[in-house]
Amino acid sequence: MLEAKGLMVFYENMLALNNVSIKCADNQIVGIFGANSAGKSTLMYTLAGIILDMQKKEAMAGGERITMMGEIRYQGEEISHLKPSLRARKGIILCPERRRIFKESSVIENLRIGGYLASAPQAKKTLAYVFELFPTLKHLQKRIGGFLSGGEQQMLAIGRALMAQPKILLLDEPLLGLSPLMQSNLIHATREICNKMQIAIIVTEQYARPVMPIVDYAFILENGSAVLEGTRQELMDNPDVRSAYFGIEES
Repeated sequence: MLEAKGLMVFYENMLALNNVSIKCADNQIVGIFGANSAGKSTLMYTLAGIILDMQKKEAMAGGERITMMGEIRYQGEEISHLKPSLRARKGIILCPERRRIFKESSVIENLRIGGYLASAPQAKKTLAYVFELFPTLKHLQKRIGGFLSGGEQQMLAIGRALMAQPKILLLDEPLLGLSPLMQSNLIHATREICNKMQIAIIVTEQYARPVMPIVDYAFILENGSAVLEGTRQELMDNPDVRSAYFGIEES
């Protein structure tokens, strides 16, 4: 479904992505794991096209020069040149790091904003599903986004992304700053979304332990490079991965 080959992104002279190639098939959950500054968010911005907007804004402001190279193919089409709005219309939807909901708008307003690409029947059906997936949001429909807890905001961010009718959902560090219980709930919801809505998902996280049980395939990023890849079992059987990303030392 989505395949990136040889992605390279420079911020001025800093190399943020170094020849990264990844792929995600239909109805698959792919994990991208790495420490802070490994290049996870840059990769997600590049897949979603947000990097093109960043490049344009920096050029207009006379800021740092952003350079991109490589190829991104989606359903067989080369899309590296497409604006993020056009990628969204094709079904590539980003749920960004740190939620970034509309904090002055209510829960229901945030969700309706997310449904701007949906037809009325699609929006109605998806809204019902979001409330089924996250019952808390149904009880907080009129609550202003800025007054939600971190976990509630993350549920809202994912729900808003679902309202945009994704075919492939990009989740950038959805567990950041959340309690273990909330992390567990969101991991369960992520697998549920993939299974029930038949949506492919790419999820990034700094720590692999909570996410690894649900991924089908994963990549390890270090300093902008994909240094390891494999199925869930292959990576869990790798002692280096177990030590660095699970905190399990081999005896």
